[in-house]
Amino acid sequence: MAQQTINIGSSANDGTGDAIRSAFDKSNDNFTELYASSGIADNSVTHDKLENRYTVLSALGSGTAFALNFSAATTFTATASGAATFTFSAAKQGQTIDLILSGNQTITFAQTNATFNKLGSTDYDGSTTNLIQITCTNDTSNPVYHYSVAAVTSDTTP
Repeated sequence: MAQQTINIGSSANDGTGDAIRSAFDKSNDNFTELYASSGIADNSVTHDKLENRYTVLSALGSGTAFALNFSAATTFTATASGAATFTFSAAKQGQTIDLILSGNQTITFAQTNATFNKLGSTDYDGSTTNLIQITCTNDTSNPVYHYSVAAVTSDTTP
């Protein structure tokens, strides 16, 4: 069903708008469709309804300067071809992204006024592919990120 617009007339009480019963019937029909089609009625949120920041893979290619726009994707892939800087933007508190990175280079994370805290004792190993998980724990004017590094091993699941 297409959205039903309630005719409110040209001016107040001019008698050209929908009758009250007709107007509320349209309103009820619109809400019924909204609840049925959006999953509100059963409180379900499907993967298809999520923003790119929760669903998209962004292949950044090879280079030395990379933009990690947290609103654009949830997973980024990149190859550092020289000392590489990863600039962060648009992160939301509680959001985690995955960076799958290769390239035997030095890497740096950057964002104005941001703090970057490494978790665990594993460092980036440029001789293999790495999974770096980055979580924003404060998205104010002084953002805070925590990240961990793990070497990617081949999948041995049959």
